[in-house]
Amino acid sequence: MKKFTLKWPLISIASSFAFLTFVVPLYGAALYSFRGEGGKGHSWVNYQWLIHADGFYLNLFTSLKLAVLAGVLNLLLMVPTMVYLNLKGQKFKSLIDFLCILPLIIPVVSLAIGAQVAMPEFLQNSEYELVFFFVIIALPYTYRALDTSLQTVALKTLVEASRSLGATWTRTIIRVIVPAIRGGITGALFLTFALSIGEYTITSLLHWETFPTWTVVAAQQNILGAIAISVFSFVGAIALLSIIALFSKKGARQVEVDE
Repeated sequence: MKKFTLKWPLISIASSFAFLTFVVPLYGAALYSFRGEGGKGHSWVNYQWLIHADGFYLNLFTSLKLAVLAGVLNLLLMVPTMVYLNLKGQKFKSLIDFLCILPLIIPVVSLAIGAQVAMPEFLQNSEYELVFFFVIIALPYTYRALDTSLQTVALKTLVEASRSLGATWTRTIIRVIVPAIRGGITGALFLTFALSIGEYTITSLLHWETFPTWTVVAAQQNILGAIAISVFSFVGAIALLSIIALFSKKGARQVEVDE
């Protein structure tokens, strides 16, 4: 009973703190984004300015495209790697753990300039080089998300059962392991997508134009429009991540039905 009575005050304090630091500023920003010309009244004029601004759709599409490619590449790289590490590669786990932490330690300037020079020339001249940088900066987070998820399932038992029934390694990963750790995969995809679509420093250093770099330039032209950009970016990111979560759950249910 004591635990129950102590629990509610802590929840109330945490909820109030979250409301004050998160909801109130967002609500205030949303109100300002609907201010009319000259800061008077309320209208959609700032959002109309946003969607009609030069480069809005082009740069938004570019960021979405690169973020999706980074998320897919990250999963293709990390899911088999993490499965191997948790099954047979325990002796390499500390090394991979260290390598995945390096993006948090290495300065962004050194990472961007040094890694770009090491890439093939055809990638250095293409915006798709950003996909590999996005994967690198997301490694510390996706590694933890997938590792934690794999630790919660009987991975060895699942693999042995699948292999004993004649399934190949590819089929085992896709049909058995992926549905079992779909929470970790969804989390890794969320993190990669969110980091990719909001990455500004590397994109700016390499002189590519994406939605974050475009917003910095566009925001200097209209103060209230800049607030509208911030609100749009936040709400849009939440909506996209919700759609990804919805489709991932539907896909998981479909796999279970097929099985």
